[in-house]
Amino acid sequence: MSEFRITRDYPHPIEHVWRVLTDPALVPRWTTTGQGGRPEGFAPVVGTRFRFIAKPVAGWRGIVDCEVLEVDAPRLLRYSWTGDEGAAPTFVAYRLEPTPGGTRFTWEHTGFTGVGGFFMCRLLRSVRVKMLTVGFPAVLDDPQLPV
Repeated sequence: MSEFRITRDYPHPIEHVWRVLTDPALVPRWTTTGQGGRPEGFAPVVGTRFRFIAKPVAGWRGIVDCEVLEVDAPRLLRYSWTGDEGAAPTFVAYRLEPTPGGTRFTWEHTGFTGVGGFFMCRLLRSVRVKMLTVGFPAVLDDPQLPV
């Protein structure tokens, strides 16, 4: 089984980081470094079924089906992730903890299986690293967003 974790420290309060991660209006702003995932029907409430809608590419319809599995605001959001119709889900978790200088954020994506899962894990990890080092900090630092 394959999985990845990416941990980044951001100089912002945990509530601000949580808002940027979970506000459906803000999510597309930091996911655009990937395929521009826009949440449809998302709310950080256990049981909520939602979709990420992105630009389709060869071999992928551009839709990820998800369900919120666990919420402990502002410290944890965990949801299932099914990128292909009929495929087994994988699992994403956002873990936040306050630090003296702001917030430590860990993105986990687990549950990839088989050779295809190994390659998908590697691909998604590279996209997430870019999102969390370029797109996400830009939204966090936006002076138009109240902290």
